[in-house]
Amino acid sequence: MSKESDVALIKRQETELVFAEFNELVAHELGERIRERALREKLVIVADIRTFDRQLYFMSLPGTTADNAEWVRRKANLVQRVQKSSYRAVLENKTDADHFLPRRGLDNADFVLAGGGFPLRVRGAGVIGCITVSGLHERDDHQVAVDAVCQQLGVDNTSYTLPPL
Repeated sequence: MSKESDVALIKRQETELVFAEFNELVAHELGERIRERALREKLVIVADIRTFDRQLYFMSLPGTTADNAEWVRRKANLVQRVQKSSYRAVLENKTDADHFLPRRGLDNADFVLAGGGFPLRVRGAGVIGCITVSGLHERDDHQVAVDAVCQQLGVDNTSYTLPPL
């Protein structure tokens, strides 16, 4: 698959995977889906679910470090700023840099160009927060988040799964 087809699929994920409502209980269920998968597959990850005014769920498994929590914070900041998944931002990056150039006005201490942050969209409200995963390859971080959203929404994830690199 090409970068363009990956971007097209991610745009479809972002526009079609929409919640009817989102609250603390939904965030917890969503987070527990990730936790259960991570334990089953022995994934060394951190997961964070937040609205843009507060954290609703956080999970860290053995083997992760404080760096993972920092990556989550910076990915979530990017999702809030650009209103799209952080992996899509990576794929749409027009430079070879793996960081933000000064002209973007995004401090690399607070924003990171790395996949794993996925916007939480609510019907009638738009993007209200994000689900973020850190610890795997950025493409896999992204897919873990998308798979959990699909599961929470009762949607088959097959047509929303990025192909392997």
